[in-house]
Amino acid sequence: MEIGSFIKLQRVKKGMTQEELADGIVSMSYLSKIENLRTEASPEVVSMLCTRLGIELNSEKDITIKEKCEQWFNMLYVVNDKEMIIEKYNELNELLSVVRSDSMMLFEIHKIRYYLVLGQYDNALEQINSLNEVSGTFDNLHLFYWYKFKGNYATLNNEYNQAMNMYKLAEDKISQIHLSDSEIADLQYTIAVTHSKLLNTLEVIEYSNKAIDIFQREYNFIRCAQCHILLGISYRRIKMYEKAIKHYNLARHLGELNKNNTIIQLTNQNLGYLYSSIGDSKEAIKHYLGAIDDESVGLNERLIAITNLIKEYYKTGNFEKALEVIEKAKKILELAKNNVFYEVYYYIIHSYVYAINNEYEQFTTLVIENLIPYLKKHKDHGNLILFTNMLAKHFEEVGRYKDSVKYYKLANLTYEEIVNL
Repeated sequence: MEIGSFIKLQRVKKGMTQEELADGIVSMSYLSKIENLRTEASPEVVSMLCTRLGIELNSEKDITIKEKCEQWFNMLYVVNDKEMIIEKYNELNELLSVVRSDSMMLFEIHKIRYYLVLGQYDNALEQINSLNEVSGTFDNLHLFYWYKFKGNYATLNNEYNQAMNMYKLAEDKISQIHLSDSEIADLQYTIAVTHSKLLNTLEVIEYSNKAIDIFQREYNFIRCAQCHILLGISYRRIKMYEKAIKHYNLARHLGELNKNNTIIQLTNQNLGYLYSSIGDSKEAIKHYLGAIDDESVGLNERLIAITNLIKEYYKTGNFEKALEVIEKAKKILELAKNNVFYEVYYYIIHSYVYAINNEYEQFTTLVIENLIPYLKKHKDHGNLILFTNMLAKHFEEVGRYKDSVKYYKLANLTYEEIVNL
């Protein structure tokens, strides 16, 4: 990291103006030239500026910091105890506040990922905004992570087109820098996931296969399983069901070999969805049942599975079973009360309660005033089509044909939007 960029970053972090830093050392215009790499400062000037910033120049400590940074960066890419990640972050943050290190800029950029891992999205955005001021000094390695993590932030805000733009900019940097194969595969997998969100099926297959080639060579079987799930989803979408089932079963096999319950659950969930889409409710229910009881799996994943199970029982007219599963769903939902996804599952579960109990006034109010606006905002096309059709059918049955046509039309427009994506 260039010393001028380092000085600028530290000054901005400490909330100092150029005038405050330059006073008695150099002119403001000369400091500006140093910070923007338009001139090279003498060692004496650098020393005085770093002293004012409270920064120690120590090359031996920098080697230690670089090693610690690399350990921490790696912790952000695999499942790790968050307390360990926070502990290592605090240690590095303290070190880098007093020692000049070439790892400083990468550490600051990785803070974006750190905040996203902890679910601190406002802090991640604040970090992005604070780094914008110095992003013009980034080298190609900095830009790779800058684009990638900005893509991660966009993904978590459901801004998939923006995320894809960032990921492609990161991909363009790969040929200009040295990265490990696992880093390249991680980006390829991330691009595949984003293409899946955008329903770009052929691109999902392309990038999943690129990633899986590397993950197989590195014996990273969990990441292989994740790629197989993506491939299964893609082949299911283009109605190549045998290929889809083959990839799902490969994923489940790898999950079982590695005793990874999340992979097993995701496979059951997707197999359930596949069998539901081809009208085999018996097989769909079998796989959904296999996905809801594992308490080691995340609440969001369990709620996806259990609401799909409710939908399947409702679709087949087995209301008694649906109500039985709803009671279990409410208990899981209670555990998720402080999570961002609580709201949508509350709406979905209670919509089914009202529909099964013929409480249509409550059903129509909840779906029209709460569920449909939420699904539109979050672009959840599948559930939007499902519940607008349920609503339209109800209005048709009670003779409210104008309202029925309105919601059938919304369902059809949503379907056309999916087709045109």
